[in-house]
Amino acid sequence: MTKPSLTGNTDAAVEVGAKEFRYRIAADWPALPAGWSFVEVTAVAADSHDRVYVFNRGEHPVAIFSLEGDFISSWGEGVFTRAHGITIGPGNNGLDDAVYCVDDLDHTVKKFSTDGRLLLTLGASGRFSDTGATSVDYRNIRRAGGPFNFPTNLALAPCGDLYVADGYGNARIHRFSADGKLLHSWGEPGAGPGQFHIPHGIAIDQNGVVYVADRENSRLQLFTADGQYLSEWRDIARPCEVFIDKNSNVYVAELGYRAGMWPGAHPPSPTATGGRMSVFNLQGELLARWGGGDNPCSPGDFFAPHDVWVDARGDVYVGEVTMSAGGNRGLVSSDCHCLQKFIRQPQKEHNRS
Repeated sequence: MTKPSLTGNTDAAVEVGAKEFRYRIAADWPALPAGWSFVEVTAVAADSHDRVYVFNRGEHPVAIFSLEGDFISSWGEGVFTRAHGITIGPGNNGLDDAVYCVDDLDHTVKKFSTDGRLLLTLGASGRFSDTGATSVDYRNIRRAGGPFNFPTNLALAPCGDLYVADGYGNARIHRFSADGKLLHSWGEPGAGPGQFHIPHGIAIDQNGVVYVADRENSRLQLFTADGQYLSEWRDIARPCEVFIDKNSNVYVAELGYRAGMWPGAHPPSPTATGGRMSVFNLQGELLARWGGGDNPCSPGDFFAPHDVWVDARGDVYVGEVTMSAGGNRGLVSSDCHCLQKFIRQPQKEHNRS
C-alpha cells in the first residue's frame, strides 16, 4: 500500500473548518531555500511585523518567513539541543517583541531578540530537576519538582509574567516575572483537578485565566493566575498546544490517538480520532473542527499536530512532529507535511456556499 504524500498545488482548492472559521490551505507554503529541510516543525509564531518564525528540528532551527512564505533569514544554528516550543511577545501593552524558545532536552527556556541575540535564560543547561524521571516518559515521574525537567511551552500573561509548562519529566506550571524570577509553581502527577500527565501546552486569555493542555489526560485545565483550579474541558483528544486569538477564540492542536502513542498505551476505541484542530469560545463551546480523518498526509488533515499559532490576519499555522511521532518508523511517508498554513476566508464567501 502506497502511503499518502503531499505534492503539487491541488491543496490550493481545499477548504476546511465551519461557518466563520473556514480556511483555504496555502499551497506550497513556505518556500524553503534549496537543500533545506525542516525535518519536522515543533512550533510556529508570528511577531508584530508579520514575520513568521518556524521552530524546527532541521539544521536551521529558527527559520523566518513573510506571511506570503518568502524566506527572510534564520538563526539558532548550534544553539539548541532540541527545538520544542516558541512564543513571541505581542509588541504592545508593555510587552516586548522578544522570541521565547523552549528546549526540552536542554531543560532551558531562552529569550532572544528577533534577530537571535540571547537576552535571558531560564534553567541550567543540561541539568534537570529531581522528579524521579530521567527521560521524557511522564510515567516515570515520582514527585513534582522545580524548574525544569523536559519543559515544553511558554505563555505570556497580560502583565508580562512568564508561565512555563514543565512538561515531559515534571507535572508543574512555573510562573516567572518578566526578568526571570520564579514567583510560584503548582501541579503534581495525576489525573485529578490541578494534577497533570504532561502539561504540554499553555495559553493565557485577556482576563488572566491560564489554559493548560494536559495532554495524556486528554483535557484542558483552566486556572486563575495564581494556579487555583477553575474547570476543565473534555471534548479534546490529547491536546499539545492551545492558542487564544485577539477575539478570544481558543484554538487547540490535538495529537489524537494515531500518532505519538507511548509504548504500551492504546487508543480508547478502535475508531478514536487522529490528529485534528478544534476552535472553542471561552465557554468551551465547539465552534469549528477539522482533521482527524483516515488520510493524515492529505491537505487539511494531520498526522501529529504539535503547535498552533494565529497571525494578525486570522490565518492559522499548524506544526507537526511528523517524524518523531511515527514517520521515523514508517507510519507515514517521508514527504508527509510537517507544517500547514490555513488562510481565513471572508464571511461573505461562506454565505454563498
